[in-house]
Amino acid sequence: MAVNRILMALTAGLMAVVVMTQPAGPGQPASSAAPGITTPPVVTLTAATYNNSRCGNTSGRVLLTLDDWAYGDAYRATRTGAYLQSRGIRAAFFLINEYARRYPGIVSTLRKQGHWVLNHTYSHPDLTTLSNGNIAWQIRNGIYSNRLRPPGGAYNSRVSGIAANLGYRICTWTIDTRDWQYVNGSRRSVSSIRYIVRTSSYSAKSSGVILGHLFTNYPTALSGIIDDLHRQGFLFCRNRGPVGAFAPFPLACT
Repeated sequence: MAVNRILMALTAGLMAVVVMTQPAGPGQPASSAAPGITTPPVVTLTAATYNNSRCGNTSGRVLLTLDDWAYGDAYRATRTGAYLQSRGIRAAFFLINEYARRYPGIVSTLRKQGHWVLNHTYSHPDLTTLSNGNIAWQIRNGIYSNRLRPPGGAYNSRVSGIAANLGYRICTWTIDTRDWQYVNGSRRSVSSIRYIVRTSSYSAKSSGVILGHLFTNYPTALSGIIDDLHRQGFLFCRNRGPVGAFAPFPLACT
């Protein structure tokens, strides 16, 4: 009897993760099975696993992110936020708090516009070069949230462990626009930024995260990036109104 109870429990557990294949609906790809042949059930694990480079995005949609600060034009952040809001898109802003703290209205406005505003440390150091105490200080004095984008994407087990103890998950990216680079003496152009995103792999876009910065041509390129990816069949994280300090997991993108 004990063996039977164990077998029944295992069977119930397997049933909980089985998703039956349904007939294709409008806009969905048709089954590749021949007519009259039933496609076997597809087994899918329902529990999502957090992936640092996808920041908890499991939606199939694209998350746009904007880093650092718009030096000399602080309100470029909220203008960009307003534009994305008008397109029905929610983005994530990783602001350096050394600058953001001087303009507290920017963080609150971005969140009212429906965008996540997350931690990019206090002063943008390479966290892997700091002592444990200084890593913790940089995170604690960054923008209060629950996602940390380490400056330059530089982190190791020590950094991620300290971040976790402070309530943060690491959040990097799947597509680097390299917008901060200089090409032939000038900051990378809008067309070059669009090209990098447009030609990135399908897997980098689906449930992907695009990295760009507020002080480059990336904000100007966003309208073209959105149009390019729409033409390729991708959607972006949907803006459903104001958000709080924390980004959920999985991300609320649909």
